[in-house]
Order: sequence, then C-alpha cells, then structure tokens
Amino acid sequence: MNQNLQLVTLEEAARIAGKTPYNIRDYIQRGRISKYNAAGDPIQRATNGELRVSLKELTVFLALMNRGEEKHHHAGLHPELGFYGLAERIRTKHVHRLHPYLGKFIPQLVEWFLSRYFHEDDIILDPFMGSGTTLVQGNEMKMHTIGIDISPFNCLIAKVKTAPYEQLKVTLEVLGIEQQVKRFSKRLQAEKDASSLLGDADGEQLLRSYIESCNSEYLKAWFAPQALAEMLYYRDSIKEYRYQDLLRVILSRAVRSSRLIPHYDLATPKAPLTVGKEYWCRKHGRMCVPIDNCLTKIHAYSGDTVRRIKEFGRLRSDKSVTVLEADSREVDLGAVLGSDPLKGRMIDGIFTSPPYVGQIDYHDQHIYAYELFGFPRNDPLEIGPKKNGKSRKAQEDYVEGISSVFRNILPYIKPEGKVFIVANDRFGLYPQIAEASGLRIKERFLRAVTKRTEPGDDPYQETIFRMSKTGQS
Repeated sequence: MNQNLQLVTLEEAARIAGKTPYNIRDYIQRGRISKYNAAGDPIQRATNGELRVSLKELTVFLALMNRGEEKHHHAGLHPELGFYGLAERIRTKHVHRLHPYLGKFIPQLVEWFLSRYFHEDDIILDPFMGSGTTLVQGNEMKMHTIGIDISPFNCLIAKVKTAPYEQLKVTLEVLGIEQQVKRFSKRLQAEKDASSLLGDADGEQLLRSYIESCNSEYLKAWFAPQALAEMLYYRDSIKEYRYQDLLRVILSRAVRSSRLIPHYDLATPKAPLTVGKEYWCRKHGRMCVPIDNCLTKIHAYSGDTVRRIKEFGRLRSDKSVTVLEADSREVDLGAVLGSDPLKGRMIDGIFTSPPYVGQIDYHDQHIYAYELFGFPRNDPLEIGPKKNGKSRKAQEDYVEGISSVFRNILPYIKPEGKVFIVANDRFGLYPQIAEASGLRIKERFLRAVTKRTEPGDDPYQETIFRMSKTGQS
C-alpha cells in the first residue's frame, strides 16, 4: 500500500473532513478524487466494503475548493506535486528568479524527485537544460550536475545562476555600473533640457549618437530612445568589470521589462506601442503609458540580483556544475566524464523537461538579448518549436528529435540509472519516444500546474515519467 495516500473509508473521510458520505461520493462521481481498494490500487468499481479514498487527495481538493481553485484538481493527480498554495517567493527562491524563462518547472518539483531517488554526490544530467533549474537544485542538494542546451543565452543564464561569486565584489560591481548609467542618463536629460530651452535642434547629440550606433532594427522599434541609449551604454560598459556575464543577465532582465509593451504582456508581446501613448492596462486597472527608460528596471533588478546571489551563495555546494552549449543529439559526454572531478564515473540519472510540441520558440522569447549582445542563434536546431506547429508531421519530427537525444546520451547513464521526464504529453507521444530511445516507462506521476508564466489560469496538467533503460527492473 502507498502509505502517502492515507487511505480511509467513505465514512471516515466524511467524518474527518466534516462532510457527509454523500458529499464524498459526489466528489468521486465528478472525477475530483479517485477510488482505491484496500491495497491502494486505483479501481473503477468497488465491491462492498472495499472502497477507499485518499485523505491526502481529499484534503488538497477541499483546500482548493475553499479558495475557488478546485478546477485545478482532478482524480489521479498526485496530491503533493501540485505544490498548492506555495508562495511565489518560494517558487522563485534565490537565483531561480535571476531571469524570466518560459517553460521552466519550479525548483520544488526537481527537489521532490531528487530527494527521493538520488543521493549526495550523484551525477544528474539535464539534456534540455533551459535556464538551469535542475542544475541549481542539484547543486544545492550536493549533487554533481551537467546541463546541455543549444541556446547560447540559456547557457549564459545557467552559468550565471550556478557560478561561485565573491559577494563584496558582486555588490560593488553591480551597484558601480548602475551609478555609471545614472550619470550617463543625467547627461542625456541635461542635453535634452538645454536643447529645449535654447531651441537647438542639434542639442540632443549624445542621444542621437547612441541611437545611430545601433544596427538592430528590432531594438530601435521596441525601445524608447532614452531606454535604448541607456541599455547600449550599460552594455558597452560591461567590459570594465570582472563579473561580465552576471551584468549581462541583469541588463537583459531590465531590457525585457523596458520594451514598449503593455505592462501585463511581458511574456509574449505582439507589437511595440507608441512612445508616450496611453493604453488601458489590465494589470493596474487604469490608463498607463509604456516605459520610456531602462534605468528604472536596471535599478530594480540590480539590488534584487545582489540579494539573490548572496542567498544562493549560502546554499551552494562545492559539487561540480557543467554547462555545455551543444546539441544533445550529438554531444560527446565522454569528454566531461573523462576529466576531474567526474573522471571514471557514469551518470546516475536524468531529470529534464524537453520542449513541448508547438508550444514555444525558445530563441524568439529572448530576441531582445540576441539583438543586444549579438549571440549566435541556433533556431534550426530547436526540437518541436512553435513555428513548426502541432501537425502530424510536427509530432513525428518531435518524436525522432527527442528519441535521438536519449539514444545519444543513454550509453553514459548507469545501467540502473533513473530517468525522469516532465512532459505535457497531450498527444500521447512518450510511449513511442520511450520505445524508440531504448527506455521503458515504469511509472507516471500526474501533477496540476496552478501557476503559469503566461497570462491565464486555465487548468493545466503535466506528467512526470519515470523510466529506466530497457531490460532494467
């Protein structure tokens, strides 16, 4: 029996929950909680005296019902993996919030599985690393981690999150470059004020010179002139500092929030707004204008970043973190496992979340960073991008892409290694992927996703597949 379910009879459940047996039967009939037998197996029909319900499932559902969020819970969902009621500051603890990223899972999900299936000093691989959530949590839990991603910007974020820092130096540099930009911004404003008073059309020469130096049409269209000049000045000043990658991430985060877009649509804006033009803001419930500078966000995120780096610095272990900018279908992990501190070892397991079919264009979500820093783009290497849609052909290409990743990396996984894949498998592709990869599905965990990066609060579910190499028990 799965003790975690806390199985009780209908009458016991009603008494403990302060409901009637009729209420409990209603929840079952509406598919809100599952039916079990006395052994803890899910059942469709129960003989007399056999029916059991999970007190844990029932408690979760009633709590959501009291908050008006019962739509997020259905029978069969794991009662713990929804992480219901977890505060946003906990979901985005320390460096997990250094930069926004569509499609990432919360650190508590990683922690839940790593703590139950792995041990300190194990080696954990994430072949679809994204922004590095698995790497951060694995390191915090004293495990060696390896992450692979085709996106240079994703690799930058992951490296910055997991790097060791000298805290005083970080503070001085982050605040120092902010002060530089403040002085530059005052010069811009002084020229603007002087030209206005003197009627001098050429008075804004400094601002104009920065705008003219920008060769990105995207940046010119999506940012107000003041914001564009400030962010270009910040970018050009980074070379004077030691922690240059960290400063790039701070600037990128500030730039993302400084676009000429509605305040409520940071994740997927469709077109830039006009500088100074009012619009009705759903986030603030009033008329707003798009932000016209970058300094405001630079200030907000500088202090926040220093705090988060310091917080993770207290938790960070001395275990190795390896970030590989590569295609997981072709990467040679032998080089990593052939050098210290992992020399002579095999990987203990995988925890990853591959891209979903036709859901996100991963390079496009950070287009502002690619345009600002000139990072190379590897869009053609993305598996299942949104631009390819969700057609049968797109699904077939997705199956081959994901399968080829696992076929390439499985030789480096221990025979008894554990593989966890987080997926929204709405098309039922993962049994086929498992077979084509040399994997066997051993268990499925269903979880509700109650907090989303994108606007909306529609019920959304994920499956965490636990797999093993074919032939392993």
